[in-house]
Amino acid sequence: MRFHTINKSVVVKTSLEEAWEFIRNPENLNLITPADMDFRIVSDLPDKMFNGLTIAYRVKIPVLGITDWLTEIKHIREPFTFVDEQRVGPYKLWYHYHALEEVDDGVKIIDKVHYQLPFGILGHLAHLLFVRRTLMKIFDFRNIKFKELLENKEQSK
Repeated sequence: MRFHTINKSVVVKTSLEEAWEFIRNPENLNLITPADMDFRIVSDLPDKMFNGLTIAYRVKIPVLGITDWLTEIKHIREPFTFVDEQRVGPYKLWYHYHALEEVDDGVKIIDKVHYQLPFGILGHLAHLLFVRRTLMKIFDFRNIKFKELLENKEQSK
């Protein structure tokens, strides 16, 4: 059983308050997810997340097709960090730590994901062939969208 980690971050020219306002709204997940994933939130959403909030999605995953995914929001420390943890979905384990850190040029948005695939050696092979590459592409996309959406919002003030 192998555990994998993704560490991604981006510095965005915005305030901590603006960055937190953006990431605390679960509906913004749609804006930072690549269109080819056909990502859809299927549960009712509050205006902002809270500890224990569960969010149900449908998402298109290579090889698996459309998959149901349920995450729980945990360990919120406004306006700095929170975790989403998979309850039902394609991974054996998915623990996604989100953090905001004030830096000289704005706010550093940090994603750290610990995950494990099911299916033993087949899961490991899938990871080597496409899962890691796909996840890196998704998080690269997120970082581009964070800059685009938050910096444009800050400049329009």
